[in-house]
Amino acid sequence: MSSTDALARLAAVIESRKPANGGDPEKSYVARLLHKGPDAFLKKIGEEATETVMAAKDMDHGGDAHKLVGEVADLWFHSMIALAHYGLSPADVVAELSRREGLSGLEEKALRKAEQREQSGE
Repeated sequence: MSSTDALARLAAVIESRKPANGGDPEKSYVARLLHKGPDAFLKKIGEEATETVMAAKDMDHGGDAHKLVGEVADLWFHSMIALAHYGLSPADVVAELSRREGLSGLEEKALRKAEQREQSGE
């Protein structure tokens, strides 16, 4: 069983918790966040990103690796809620990472900037 299988299973649970699919905001945290709308889950992503940064910085001073892993898990989870809201899945992210495989980070960034210039008509 691969990690993408675990992400796909979690994505299916998130999808099932959407209010449109019968998810009850009174009984499900995911349904509640989705029911409240993007501001709610985007705020959580910001909070979890900050907590991830803090846990990572703590690692330089003997911090707990489990805490960092937990914060990244929270960040991924809330990001998956955003993906689901916008009709996307972890498979879309994995496909994008696969597309970038073999490109240096600098090359990939330069390609994105060139694409943005083309789209804006510069």
